[in-house]
Amino acid sequence: MSPDLWMILAFAGLLIAGVPVAFSLALAGAVGIVSGLSPAMLATLGTNTYNSIAKYPLIAIPLFIMTGLIFERAGVALRLVRFAQALIGPRHGGLALVAVLVCMIMGGMSGSGPADAAAVAMVMLPSMTRAGYPKPFSATLIAASASTAILIPPSVALILYSIVVPGVDLRALFAAGLFPGILAGLALLVPALLVSRRYGWEGGTSASGDERLAVGETFKQALPALFAPVLILGGLRSGLFTPTEAAVVAVAYGALVGLFLTREIGWRDLWSLFGEAAVISGVVMLIIALAGIFAWAGTMLGTFRHLAEWIIGLSDNGALLLILVMLAVLLAGMLLDAISIYLIMMPILIPVMQHFGWNPVWFGVLLAMNIAIGQFTPPVAVNLMVTTEIARIRLEQTLGWALLFVLAMAGALALVALFPEVALWLPRTLGYNV
Repeated sequence: MSPDLWMILAFAGLLIAGVPVAFSLALAGAVGIVSGLSPAMLATLGTNTYNSIAKYPLIAIPLFIMTGLIFERAGVALRLVRFAQALIGPRHGGLALVAVLVCMIMGGMSGSGPADAAAVAMVMLPSMTRAGYPKPFSATLIAASASTAILIPPSVALILYSIVVPGVDLRALFAAGLFPGILAGLALLVPALLVSRRYGWEGGTSASGDERLAVGETFKQALPALFAPVLILGGLRSGLFTPTEAAVVAVAYGALVGLFLTREIGWRDLWSLFGEAAVISGVVMLIIALAGIFAWAGTMLGTFRHLAEWIIGLSDNGALLLILVMLAVLLAGMLLDAISIYLIMMPILIPVMQHFGWNPVWFGVLLAMNIAIGQFTPPVAVNLMVTTEIARIRLEQTLGWALLFVLAMAGALALVALFPEVALWLPRTLGYNV
């Protein structure tokens, strides 16, 4: 049996056995080295793990994780919900609209789907339940809407993509993800509103004068939160700071909001948040570091090249092959997290992308949309696990609603695939290299 096959089978077997992804990648890489190179080459393990994380742009990942945690604890989600409720008023599907909008705005701060889902679910689920929405529907809608966080900048997934794929401008990726992220949110909103009206969830009365007057007050409370995405994206566009520096600015701004504006975070809380962010970031960095062993072994053995040649040989039709790649990424997204998918699949897909001349920025957005769908598609569905835990329901109860929203977001994915300018127009207009 070839070393390529030994390495792939070892990785698959370890995953099936329940070994964490990070250690499965490292051990499978070691199997490939021993079987195809030389046991003496195991001495490169330390160098490979270090080289995988010794990249300046990776600094942005723990900082944006910290940003999401700070805004979650600072009561930002609650203020955004109050403002959106006052603005929309009581009507059929009103709270569903609020949930989608707040998830999208929160995604513009954290860049993390699970963090977004947790923050919004804690605030929205009780209100939606009182208004007559079934818990499985509410939990699934919030999980699906929170998945737009890996599209709407700043996105942790797109940061990693810019590192894995050489020569891609992260600012262009951020700009390219904005309109597809909004499109994905709108695609989720349409069936949510139709279903809400079909079953008569929530009242259909118009807002009173007092409720309309409350819009101004809730807007003032939500203004610091609404300004956060403007600060991050505006700073990037103006060239005031780089994406990594933008993460530092976001953390500092979030701390100021929590400490002095909302006053829901104390100095001791800030210290505990640093510790929590360090733990989450440590898990992410461990995956990236140990994946370096797998990547090095696959490159030296030619495994990734052989797989890429096999994929290219399946068909000369680029459109058909793109569909097959998207289906494969969707299946991977149902089982693995975004970081693992990028680290495992991109060494294989980069030659395929280059062979068919696919734009790397557009292709990166398509992958992110696919992975976003996987975040609320069972059996793993990391976002859905968070919201069902908060709602205290079983994951199986959400299957029907999850399928509905998967189809809706798949429609948005198809539009971006058919019309690449949906993603590429904004970065081109802003003068970024696409």
